[in-house]
Amino acid sequence: MKFIFLDTLDSTNLEAFRQIDQGQPVPFWVIAKEQTHGRGRRGRDWISKAGNLFSSGVYQAFDNPQETTKLSFVAAIAIVETLQAYLPPDLISVKWPNDVLVKGEKISGVLLENNGMYVVVGIGINLVSHPDKTKYPATHLLAHITPEKLAGPEPVMTGPDAVLALLAERFTHWYDVFVQQGFTPIRQSWVSKTRNFRGSSVNVHLAKETLKGKIVDLGQNGELQLRLENGTIRDIHTGDIFPVFE
Repeated sequence: MKFIFLDTLDSTNLEAFRQIDQGQPVPFWVIAKEQTHGRGRRGRDWISKAGNLFSSGVYQAFDNPQETTKLSFVAAIAIVETLQAYLPPDLISVKWPNDVLVKGEKISGVLLENNGMYVVVGIGINLVSHPDKTKYPATHLLAHITPEKLAGPEPVMTGPDAVLALLAERFTHWYDVFVQQGFTPIRQSWVSKTRNFRGSSVNVHLAKETLKGKIVDLGQNGELQLRLENGTIRDIHTGDIFPVFE
């Protein structure tokens, strides 16, 4: 696996596409110490303070674009398994479609971009800091590692480069599982990493409306199956979900 380490970039996703145009063989990963124009899902800005992880992996896209979008679930699984190297697993969970939470607060973001031949998987993880006043509460990794572990003879967290090495390994593993076995094992692994997923009450914010209902399941194509208050089931393909505490 090739890693391209850079200091300051506009965006690791944009740099990944530039590397593709220059003939860089896939797969490879780009990592930057800082981003000046980081981007999140649905056109949002991604706050990019030094010390956090800003990275993009480039892999072969699938012939069917719908299959390629399912790699966001692969990314979420890889992030969870990376964080489990530093934190107790029971602190970590996933929120549809690809947000990873620690103690219920968002710690990472995923942005997939596909040019038809290759898919760029942008992954940011808050390691040493997180933005304030976000739409969904945020956190960072060091906030959950005890001082005793940080002061030990074997450093628990040595920085973004080490985190990326593990992340890239886990993503590649699950990417290969997806290629060889399809979405079923990805779906099973993703659901196993949720907390109180099926039957939980949520609000789903769409572009032009907000829906309230209970989660039925994750569909075979990665859609969120939501039972509305009138009893009908609606398939959600894109949107933001927020828990409703009853």
